[in-house]
Amino acid sequence: MIDETEARRRRQDVSREADFYGAMDGSSKFVRGDAIAGIAITGINIVGGFIIGVFQMGMPMVEAAKTYTILTVGEGLVAQIPALLISTAAGIVVTRTGSSNDMGKDIAAQVIVNPKALGTSSAILLVVGLIPGLPHLPLLAMAATLGGLAYVLHKPDVPEPDEAVAATKKEEPRAESLLEVNTLALEIGYGLISLVDETGGELLQKVRAMRRQIAKEMGFIVPSIHIKDNLALRPHEYSFNIRGIEVARGEVMMGYWLAVSSDGAAAIEGTPTREPAFGLPASWIEEKDVEKAQLAGHMVVDPATVIVTHLTEIIRKHSWEILTRTEVQSLLEGVAKVYPRIVDELIPTHMTLGAVQRVLQNLLRERVPVNDLVTILETLLDYAPTTKDVDILTEYVRQALCRYITRQFTAPDGVIRVISLDPRFETALTQAMGGEPMSPAVVSRLVHGVETSLEGVRGKGAQPVILCSIQVRRFLRRLLEKFAPAIPVLSSAEVSSTAHISTVGMVKYEN
Repeated sequence: MIDETEARRRRQDVSREADFYGAMDGSSKFVRGDAIAGIAITGINIVGGFIIGVFQMGMPMVEAAKTYTILTVGEGLVAQIPALLISTAAGIVVTRTGSSNDMGKDIAAQVIVNPKALGTSSAILLVVGLIPGLPHLPLLAMAATLGGLAYVLHKPDVPEPDEAVAATKKEEPRAESLLEVNTLALEIGYGLISLVDETGGELLQKVRAMRRQIAKEMGFIVPSIHIKDNLALRPHEYSFNIRGIEVARGEVMMGYWLAVSSDGAAAIEGTPTREPAFGLPASWIEEKDVEKAQLAGHMVVDPATVIVTHLTEIIRKHSWEILTRTEVQSLLEGVAKVYPRIVDELIPTHMTLGAVQRVLQNLLRERVPVNDLVTILETLLDYAPTTKDVDILTEYVRQALCRYITRQFTAPDGVIRVISLDPRFETALTQAMGGEPMSPAVVSRLVHGVETSLEGVRGKGAQPVILCSIQVRRFLRRLLEKFAPAIPVLSSAEVSSTAHISTVGMVKYEN
């Protein structure tokens, strides 16, 4: 952002540039005309001198041509010195545009701005002053003057202690800026600075692509990610902060590639590690071994991709925290342009902006996208007049989005693999929702049963979901969130009637 003073200064700079280039056109025509006139005069002098020498002076033709050609060239060289000065002065006057500064000050400031130019001029005058037949003293004096001026300007100024302190104080950030907290911030060690270089770094471009991907996938615009260096981190370490709080940290090896192992991949040589986003076994390998690792069945990515993949997963996980009222207001304004009646009827008559935000956050918390905002708002408009409970409204919205949820958890073969819940657990959950406390033993048995069922199914390569009744889904999800936050919990009403369901396990009451 720029203030009014800076904007006015930039407009004046643009205006001066436009005036300068316009004046340069007229100046170039003036100089071109002067050069053409000089050439014509030189030709006339040679021809006229030749005629005078032959017919008036009675000189031989060869001698007349030689004599008057030499005289013409000499006269031309002598005349070029004042002509050069006149042309330079005329060019300065013609190309000078409106300015509040004095012309003499402008010329002096522009001449001494580059000490190298003064030094070069001094060297040229020194060489010319040593040529026999030329005035040595004036030329050498000017060379010494320009050389001394170049030396003085090139010598760095050492500020006085008080001035140095004042300069340091000027560079200190405003106190208000220290209170600003970025929604999203990526901090990197000094060894990763090359990744964010505008000329050769790939990280910035990948982050932009990631933000577009998240917007398309989750249905809202991710705020800009503030990237800065942090000397407290190790050279190749990075951390990701949400509103000033670190939520993830990782480390990459610059100059190496990360080979992520997969089922059936052959062993390769490298530095063992873990892929930061999903915790998969991996190895850092040299660039010359990339093709070998790919042939062995490994997925190979560069350090910038490793960081962006990690950020993408973290943003998906914490998307509900990132969605602020400002983003929700922006989303609603976009819907209002096409469907103004829906937004006007819902807000503020039946729901506040904050209530709509909490519904969207509940959806994102379980990684349900909010792309179909029209369906979400229409569902809220249907049920908000009868209940103000945000959690209940969220369940109604989830049921309305059953096709999206079904597609999200459907395997490539078109089947949703589910783990069912023992009816006795559902009974215990229903009683707990009614006010009867759930005993710690039953909770422990439920959590252990879920973990056991998941281990058995994941060993077969499947990614299952837990399927339960509508009444207990929300309570079960909150219960398991602390122990297995990545496990989706669906109710039967959230699965499309056309979906193919395969029960691959059951959370048994008796272990």
